Amino acid sequence: MNIVDQFRTKAAQLKSCVVLPESSDVRVLTAAQEITATALARVVLVGNPEVVKARAVGLDICLDGVGVIDPEEYEKIDEFANFLYEKRKAKGLTLEQAAATVRKPLYFGALLVKFGEVKGMVAGAANTTGDVLRAALHVVGVAKGLKTVSSSFIMVNPQAVDGKELFLFGDCAVVPDPTAEQLADIAVSTANTRRKLFGDEPKVALLSFSTMGSARHEMVDKVTRARELLVQRNVDFDFDGELQLDAAVMHKVGASKAPESDVAGNANVLIFPDLQAGNIGYKLVQRFAGAQAIGPIIQGLGGPICDLSRGCSAEDIINTTALVLLMAQ
Repeated sequence: MNIVDQFRTKAAQLKSCVVLPESSDVRVLTAAQEITATALARVVLVGNPEVVKARAVGLDICLDGVGVIDPEEYEKIDEFANFLYEKRKAKGLTLEQAAATVRKPLYFGALLVKFGEVKGMVAGAANTTGDVLRAALHVVGVAKGLKTVSSSFIMVNPQAVDGKELFLFGDCAVVPDPTAEQLADIAVSTANTRRKLFGDEPKVALLSFSTMGSARHEMVDKVTRARELLVQRNVDFDFDGELQLDAAVMHKVGASKAPESDVAGNANVLIFPDLQAGNIGYKLVQRFAGAQAIGPIIQGLGGPICDLSRGCSAEDIINTTALVLLMAQ
């Protein structure tokens, strides 16, 4: 069983519910049909039920067992509006604006997550990442103890490195030039993602072009400062840095360059110093080593909400649904 099938199997055991707010998209309707038919989860779509179901019939898609909620008819819509108004009034949002905003599918879906009506939301097939994250931040906010929303990629490397096939790379999609404080947040979020998805213990390497002081530069200083912040936070996972990539993942190199480190040579979570390095890094491994890249997984939010590429397939939506439900644990 491959890793994606494993995720689906684990997610199905949770018997959870997910909201897919972009009900006008054929890929979303197709995914809703498959998610329901395979008992991966219960699905809620957002929209006018008659319109959504008529569109599905026209596309020969069966939505039996799929819920469709119209924000205009939802009994808690005023409660949603009051919540958003109280949360955003300091930013200038009026109650009238809040009442209109909560009826928008992305905001309505995020509010279903916030109020515990569903376990998670998957969106982005028909909306930009910025739109999805804006709704998520305005409604569920950032996770307690963090100030940074970031991302990670699951990298499945067929050419296992010293016996390790599954890695998490962060951040490769969201924060362009993280500060030391943001790097520390990214490390915490990616470690949490590792635990929720794989159930094993994260060993986090803070990557650089230097290993344990072998080079001096302000870019290295940022990474070492992130390590200091993780020490101060007393986090509950193993981490170390700064480490070069080979020292982080190869036992022999790690033992040579950082012999006193428990993470060197054993890392399964790699934190890149900035978005350029992270984005280039995951694509190098994907294209040159033939690794499978799954993601990006949005992390650090106060509720399980995942973004999609607008070029996604129905299969991508199904797989991301499995991930978001596992993140909801």
